Amino acid sequence: MAMSAVARETVFALRRQIAKIEGTLPERLQAPAAAPLDADASADVTSSADLTIVRRGLAAALPDAFLPIGVERLDAALSGGLPKAALSEIHGGQTRDAGAIAGFALSLTSLILKQAHGLPVLWIGTSEIFGEAGFPYARGLHASFGIEPRQLLFSEAPRLVDALWVAEEAARMTALAAVILEIRGNPQRLDLTATRRLHARAASAGRPVFLLRQAAEPEPTAAPVRLIVASAPAVPRATIAGPLAGSIGRPAFTITIGKSRTALPGQFTLEWNPDERVFDERWGEERRSEERRADRPKNPVPVVSLPRGRKDPAAASGAVLAFPAVVGSSATGGQPPPGQRAAHLGPRRAG
Repeated sequence: MAMSAVARETVFALRRQIAKIEGTLPERLQAPAAAPLDADASADVTSSADLTIVRRGLAAALPDAFLPIGVERLDAALSGGLPKAALSEIHGGQTRDAGAIAGFALSLTSLILKQAHGLPVLWIGTSEIFGEAGFPYARGLHASFGIEPRQLLFSEAPRLVDALWVAEEAARMTALAAVILEIRGNPQRLDLTATRRLHARAASAGRPVFLLRQAAEPEPTAAPVRLIVASAPAVPRATIAGPLAGSIGRPAFTITIGKSRTALPGQFTLEWNPDERVFDERWGEERRSEERRADRPKNPVPVVSLPRGRKDPAAASGAVLAFPAVVGSSATGGQPPPGQRAAHLGPRRAG
């Protein structure tokens, strides 16, 4: 039995090492309890705990180990959302997708800052990337994402090697809510070793690191999740009476899961709600028509739909008179008695 206990501890130590290499959370794996010693048990006893196998991507995780995107189907596909203490890639197929990538990253930043308790986010890029894609508009940060300008810090590096150094140093800091590194293409310096260092430091600090890549081809990296982002056409604003003609709806993104340890490849269309600061999934036209028919009241009125999660503040309808009744009026509709006609109804005098 002593040899069995030693073997059990050895196997568990190997499991922890495998989980650490794969980027899971080995601290949640509890050591199997030793089987009680029986007085007359001389044969080998194999407990069910000894048969536990830690599979790739299936280890237990803390409840707050993921950043939920807020879309049920996408979060379920990613096993809870984007990992908080890890490196995540956000790709754009072409240079023109730089605005969509930045908008999606700012949406994720808005979700992170709700739980960050005042910590800022650091956005790192080279002079080339900021010259090509520009900086986010400061006044629009609060209006569209609820981000104060002081909560978003920028670091412009002259070369990629300098940007990588700043990102590695910032990734280990717990004084930041998240780190965003934006680069262009597939530079040779951003190899598997460089991404491993970023991923390891993010895991050590317990903070997310987002790698934004413009016009980049997929290549091996240490990031457990890769999302491919592109802009989606906006639809007219939805009202109870139907789409509002001539209007422009919310910003929309097409999200494709390019790489994940737990998810199968899939594609989703998300809309960012700047009022509630949440994501909504856009369904197909057939599904939207069914939902509109189900939610449409019997007597619809052309009003704009209410924000998500709020109830109708209008009071119940009742018998309310627009004007008070005239005192002393007759029952024939309040007409004045003969001889008291209004001045404007009298004959007009000429001269």
